[in-house]
Formats: sequence, C-alpha cells, structure tokens
Amino acid sequence: MNLLQIVIEAFRSMLANRLRTLLTMLGIIIGITSVVLLLAVGDSMKRFIGKELEQLGTNMLFISPGGDRAQQQRMRSGAQPAMTVRDAEALNQLPSLSGAAPVLQGGFNLAVGNENASKTVHGVTPSMFKIRGWKIDQGSAFSEADVRAAARMVVIGRKIADQFFYKQDPLGKYIRIENVSFQVVGVLYGEGKQVDGGDLSEYVIVPITAASANLVRMQFPGNVHYVVAQGKSGGNLQDAILDISETLRDRHHIKIDQPDDFRIDNLASFAETAQKISAGIAALLALIGAISLVVGGIGIMNIMLVSVTERTREIGIRMAIGAKPRDVLLQFLTEAVVICLVGGIFGILLASLAAAGITASGKFDVAITLQAVVVACGFSSLVGVFFGFYPARRASKLLPVDCLRYE
Repeated sequence: MNLLQIVIEAFRSMLANRLRTLLTMLGIIIGITSVVLLLAVGDSMKRFIGKELEQLGTNMLFISPGGDRAQQQRMRSGAQPAMTVRDAEALNQLPSLSGAAPVLQGGFNLAVGNENASKTVHGVTPSMFKIRGWKIDQGSAFSEADVRAAARMVVIGRKIADQFFYKQDPLGKYIRIENVSFQVVGVLYGEGKQVDGGDLSEYVIVPITAASANLVRMQFPGNVHYVVAQGKSGGNLQDAILDISETLRDRHHIKIDQPDDFRIDNLASFAETAQKISAGIAALLALIGAISLVVGGIGIMNIMLVSVTERTREIGIRMAIGAKPRDVLLQFLTEAVVICLVGGIFGILLASLAAAGITASGKFDVAITLQAVVVACGFSSLVGVFFGFYPARRASKLLPVDCLRYE
C-alpha cells in the first residue's frame, strides 16, 4: 500500500467510529488550543513590554542621591546627600551623553475654578523635553529664558487639559498650583505609563526655577531630586555610566577608597530583566499547554490500544492476504498521526477565535503567529508518532493465525 491509500484507510477507520474519534480528538484539540493560545499570549506580552520600554527609552539613565556612602553620611550626621543643578550642568558637557537635565518634583493641589485635584508637578529645564522625547500637541514648551526668569508657565498633559478646561482651549489660561497661578503655554502629545509610574497625559511640567521659587522647598538652593541623562545614540552606555561616575565622584570630592554617594539606574538593565521575566512566563505558559497536549496523547494511546484489540481479526486478514508487519505498523501509526493533525487544525482554529475575542475586547492585543502554528502542528505530529508507536508496534507483532482465531 502506498502512503495515500494508508491515509485514506485512516480516515475510513476514523469515520467508522465517529464518536470515539471525536472524543479522542478532543484531548488533542484542547491541548493544541492551549499551546497555540498560550504561546501567542506570551509572545504578545513580550511585544507589549518591549514597546513600553521602547517608549521610555532604553538609553536613559537616572542619577539620584544614594549609595553606600550616602547611608554612612546619614548614620553619622543625619545629613542627606544631594544632587545639584551644577551636577546636571557638568554631566551635560560629557561627550558620551546627548544631554542631562535636573528634576524637582512633588505632589501639589491643582485648581481651576471649582475643579481641583492633587497631581505630581515636575520642575525641569527645556532640555528634558528632548531627552524624554516629550512632544507638544498644542502651544509650545517654555524656553531657557523662561527658566532664567523663573516664569510661572506650565505644560500639561491631555487628560489634565480635558479635566480642567473640558472642551475649551487651555492655552493662555491659568492653573493655580498651591494657590500660585501658572499660565498654560502647551499641551503634551500622547499618553502612557512613564518610568516614574506616572501617566504622560497627566503630567504637569513647570520651569525648574519656578518650581524652586514657588513650590518645592529643598534644604539648600540648587539641590534637585534627581538628574535624567541620555546616552549618545549608538554609543556604549557603560562608557557613559563610567563617565558619569567619575565626574560626580570628582565633583563630590569622594576619595578612591570611599563608595559613591549617588546611584545610577540604567533603563537598559530594566529592559533586559523585563524581557527575561516575560520570556520565562511565556515558556511557563507553553509548558502548561504542552502538559495538556501530553494528556491528550495518553488518551490517543489508550484508544489505539483498544482499537488494536477490536480489529485483531482485520489485522489477521490483512496479513493473510499479503500485508507485511511494517504495513500494519504504518497503518496504525498513520491513524494516530492523522487524529493528532486533524485535532491540531481544529485547535489552531479555536485558538485563533479566542485570540480574536481577546483582541476585540481592547484590553490586550493577542496575535497568532506562524511560528506558533508551526510549533503546534509539529508538536501534534510528534505526539501522534510517540503515543501511537506502541499500539502500532503491538499490532504489527501479532501472528496472522492468532488473529484469525480471535473472537
């Protein structure tokens, strides 16, 4: 018998026992659906994390007071280590950085008329807009001249504009921040979580000097909460970190044998850790799906063993008219593989429908990839071969005389 005839015979055998075939196939369908859907969810999760980190910028560095020496200073004298505007200016001159900008921030009450809310206010310099990739949807950002004049200007996110001004044009209007009036000069474009946990559409940004003079009270003039730096595009971020460390140690007069009084947080390392975590979760999800597929494979082995017993006389007749043991082996093995492949196709269709339903909900974008389909089909074929081999081999070892005597 050629392969085509064997496949046709496999389908005839399946159709002769429709209910049993369907119930056997159900385990494979559930297993393949689980594998494909969980692989798609894991892949979509990795893409989502990658997209979010890309928006934040993986060449970003956040420098803040801290470190072992800072802890020693606090223990000895209670003094809090500081990061200053001058530090940011010095870092801004480093050739390995495309820019560095200081930040003052704090939670304050915002009010327009009877509408009020508590929001985080960021005091920054104009260079921060370029470093963080902030774009202006309406109006403009404040300038260096505005920073030097400590102008009470504010750039707000879209949700802030909608909340306080509804459908009105916010440009030129005033927001009271802790009862100090700030004129709205711009509205930020976009939304989404930022590295500090805030939403871009809810940002409130003022000149750092205006924040220092009217809102944020620091222990000493010129102190800031942290500095944001950006590595040169295409440059080595580790070189930039070394340059920052050397510059700040020199400025803070830290001796060689003393630890740093600052901390440098690297978003690239966060991205790498997040990708490893998402890859681990994706592998775990795929393993869960594979376990359900193995359970389905055990069901196939069980049913194929029953089928061999039921078809003992048929096997004897086939051998009596010239079928060789390898033909019998191939026949039963093909039936197992066909059951798995057909179940795999239905499983892929169900997974695609489930993915479309999840995507349509708008909460999470799940797409079935070609890789997931290929893996599922390959795995279902392997399950058919692995769990179908023993029953098929058992059938091929039967003696024609014993088969024909079987009742």
